[in-house]
Order: sequence, then structure tokens, then C-alpha cells
Amino acid sequence: MTTAGPVTAASTTAEVTAEAVVVAAATVLPLRDGPNGLEVLMLKRSSKVAFGGMWVFPGGKVDPEDMPEGDELAGARRAAVREAMEEATMTIDESELITWSHWMPPATPGYVQKRFSTWFFLVGSPLDAAEVIVDGGEIHDHAWLRPGDALIMREASEIELAPPTFTSLSQLTAYTTVDEALAAGRALAEPPRFHTRVTSHEGVRILLWQGDAGYEAGDPTMPGPRNRVVWDPDNAMVWEQTSE
Repeated sequence: MTTAGPVTAASTTAEVTAEAVVVAAATVLPLRDGPNGLEVLMLKRSSKVAFGGMWVFPGGKVDPEDMPEGDELAGARRAAVREAMEEATMTIDESELITWSHWMPPATPGYVQKRFSTWFFLVGSPLDAAEVIVDGGEIHDHAWLRPGDALIMREASEIELAPPTFTSLSQLTAYTTVDEALAAGRALAEPPRFHTRVTSHEGVRILLWQGDAGYEAGDPTMPGPRNRVVWDPDNAMVWEQTSE
């Protein structure tokens, strides 16, 4: 996993492009050890809200009251706790959140109207935790899924996933237990940044992130390390992450 320097509030929340304003946000990946391996809680969002119709992890915007000191990461941690309760009636201890990654859509005008500067967190949840209850408004359904199963469902067009969700699930397939995943998160010197650069090659859309050989130049054909999602015209996604 590629790592990079920390992201500050000044470098994310204040940035404005011609068509997109950056909005601080938080996402939490609740994990549990299911009967057949590691599972993550996923929610289906209403078609009338951001990321409508997609399956996502609990999360949302950082509210002003979440960030009284102007510290984006601290505010994101508070927002993650609040959103887990609001969207899934899940009680999370903020002190147990493990910072996993930071995501930012491209600054390309017209690509998105809002660029969510989103911190992703991991947290463990016991198998016998209180029942998840969704609001029926913003969230229409929920499921505890093994990461690999969610990816298979996406490949079969049974569910829709945004690239950050797809990539995070791909990362989690490396772990078989909650303890393994949380240990990997704690071992990060700094959480990796996925600040997307959209490119294409021979009609195939390619999303590049820091650590990819072609990231700085925006050239997906450059040889070297890979940190990208290849998104072909048939809607298939493949995450490529190599060190050479």
C-alpha cells in the first residue's frame, strides 16, 4: 500500500474549482468476524441522495459542530461516529477508530459538482452487536458482506459501487479476520491518499493514485509501480496495486 504525507484542512476543505467545491466528509468501515470470515457493514443509499442507489459504508459530511477546532481529521472522526448512529443505529467509540485512507475526486472541472474530501476509518464490531436499523430515508437497506462477495455481486451487476468503495473492499480481501485488518491499519505510518487522476488508454478509463508510475504525468502507459483501477467499457473494474 502506497503512503503519502498528511492532508490538512487548509489543503482540502478550502479548495474550489470552476465547478466543484470541496466538502469534508467521513466514512467508517464497521468490521466483524462472521461465520465464514471477515465481514463489513454496507448500506444501500436512496436514489435521491449523493451516491444514489449505490452500496456504501456508513458516512456523510462533516458538520460545523463536528470540527470546532478547525481540525479536519478530528472532525471527520466525530462525523464518522455520528453518521454510524444516524444511518445504522450503530454505537461506535471514537477512540477505537483507525484511520485507513483519505480520498479526493479529481479537480477536473465538470467531473463532479462536489469533491468530498473523505477520511475512511476502520472499526471492529462484535458479531452479536445491537441490530442495525436503517432510516428508510437516505438508507434503504443494509447487509454484512464479506468483501470478496461484495465484489462478486458488483461484477454480476447485483449491486453498484463507487470506486473508493470498490477499492476499499479490494484492500480488505487481504484479511481473514477483524484483528488482521485492524492490525494493518494500526501499522500504517501514515494513511494512504487516494487523490484521483482520471486518464484513459485505448478506450478504457483508468483511475490513477499516488504511487502509480503514471500518476504525476497522467500517463497510464508508463512502466513501473501500479496503484489504479482499470474500468473497462463493459463496466468491469480491476484494482491494480504493485510495487514494481
